[in-house]
Amino acid sequence: MGFKPAFTATWLASLLIAVMNPTHAQLDPKLDVPYVPTREVVVQAMLDVGQVSSSDLLYDLGSGDGRIVVTAAKERGTRGVGVDLDPQRVREAKANAKQAGVEDKVTFIEGNLFETDFSKATVVTMYLLPAVNLQLRPRILSDLRPGTRIVSHSFDMGDWQPDQQAQISGSYVYLWIVPAPVAGTWQWRTADGKDYRLELAQQFQQVSGKAWIDGRPAQLQAAELTGDQLRLTVQADDTAAPASFSARYIDGRLVGIPDGAQATAAAQQVVWEKVGGGAG
Repeated sequence: MGFKPAFTATWLASLLIAVMNPTHAQLDPKLDVPYVPTREVVVQAMLDVGQVSSSDLLYDLGSGDGRIVVTAAKERGTRGVGVDLDPQRVREAKANAKQAGVEDKVTFIEGNLFETDFSKATVVTMYLLPAVNLQLRPRILSDLRPGTRIVSHSFDMGDWQPDQQAQISGSYVYLWIVPAPVAGTWQWRTADGKDYRLELAQQFQQVSGKAWIDGRPAQLQAAELTGDQLRLTVQADDTAAPASFSARYIDGRLVGIPDGAQATAAAQQVVWEKVGGGAG
């Protein structure tokens, strides 16, 4: 995708204001990212795109005055943690949380994003810069649980294509769902005695590969990975009916059940064995 779509006139105007007007934003040379407040309409869009709810733990990386965390707590009952390197912004965020009456739901940390543990998050929001997003990307993919939602204002993550994007009043909002690591060789037996084998390759949430049924080459017609959910369609040959499967990645295993009305209660916990062992 690249970064070009994110450089909207609105964002460039905001950055210019930040440079020219230090009362609007602070550009401390020690900080990784200039402080440009996120407009309220974009805050709401980020929370909507991320489907943020009261069951979430939201981490806002580069939280500024805390408006995303405070809004989520006040309007949606979301527990939240804001992280910012600037002590002035952290003081402002705490004051805003107190004024909104959500001090019991939110925490603000003065700290470096790259040294902060945000692995317990179910949603991560950020308004950073392209280079910072890319620096954080390896940790997002390795430390966060599959299914965690990542919402970014204005900037993407390079060749990791978003699962969803929206344009709101001149600003882009991107959503990624952290994918489970499913690359490798998997095999399982269905209730009718057929042995399935898959060799999967993975690039972020994009999955491709090869399939075998009872040791004979088959067609992997479709493979879709969304968070910890993997859906597949396999066909023995052009004369056979395709078989659809769903599996969930749990603690390094794929636990699957065939789709459709014929799935039995006994089939609901079929564990797909990973050939060679180890996590997916």
